[in-house]
Amino acid sequence: MRFNALTGEWVLVSPHRTKRPWSGQVEDVPPDTRPEHDPGCYLCPGNTRADGSVNPTYQSTYVFDNDFAALLPDTPEGEVGDGDLLLASAEQGLCRVICFSPKHNLTLAQMTPEQILPVVNVWAEQTAEIGARPEIGYVQVFENKGAMMGCSNPHPHGQIWATRHVPNEPAKELARQKAYQRKHGSCLLCDYAALELKKRQRVVCANRHFVAVVPFWACWPYETLVISRAHCADIPSLTPAQRRGMAEMLSTLTAAYDRIFGVSFPYSMGWHQQPTDGRAYPFWHLHAHFYPPLLRSATVRKFMVGFEMLGTPQRDITPEAAAGTLRELA
Repeated sequence: MRFNALTGEWVLVSPHRTKRPWSGQVEDVPPDTRPEHDPGCYLCPGNTRADGSVNPTYQSTYVFDNDFAALLPDTPEGEVGDGDLLLASAEQGLCRVICFSPKHNLTLAQMTPEQILPVVNVWAEQTAEIGARPEIGYVQVFENKGAMMGCSNPHPHGQIWATRHVPNEPAKELARQKAYQRKHGSCLLCDYAALELKKRQRVVCANRHFVAVVPFWACWPYETLVISRAHCADIPSLTPAQRRGMAEMLSTLTAAYDRIFGVSFPYSMGWHQQPTDGRAYPFWHLHAHFYPPLLRSATVRKFMVGFEMLGTPQRDITPEAAAGTLRELA
């Protein structure tokens, strides 16, 4: 059992299970034959989206309000409840889409750091703009890559969902980081990054500004945690050099993922930043999570089922072994 210092939860590690015979789900891997511009794509430059809007002929990044937003800024405030068992609260927010590139057939793994840097800058601009709104308390930047992770359009893009309240996962991390600072007088992720860089067992790659590790408590097979090496709370606070370092890290890490099984590696990735409610969070440290589902090959994925849904998450390959594989390919 390994303890997740960021969430306060545990994960069961059972490497001997890799010896068991496998006859589970196997999926065909369709060839990636996407054109540079797809006239039927809702996200390509100049095309008409599902709501009838026409995309401009953008040359770099492009941001727009999600046509099918899960959150709306004009949701009326209010709460309802029946004792402590039936509780509900209105949630204001907004959802935006960020097209990374006008080219339909690219992914972050195929983009250079120079091509990724505008994406980083847009993340910073959008976080600052949206986070300044009085009804917004948290800005979540993320990307779902691949149909396996629920991505409905293969055009290179990510999303921003901004909410009034801090969502569940960053709320867990907020509490743990705050408690760690109170107990130790230092930053949890500053200390963790320094420890991983010293041990080198789980480090995948690093540059002057960011380090990527398979965390000691990783749950997904090739999960990684990307940590800012300098103490920083959010993307808008990054210097130009740090933003360049983030772009370089994303280029290196996503390309390594693609080399594991020789396919465009699916994942869900997101940056966890400090809340934007105007309060001070000196203990918060900027980081990103990569959660890829592939386990044994390009056709065998990890599922959270049975004991993992009802008890505790479990993994078969150790974080150290996964880090070794990624490190060789980075």
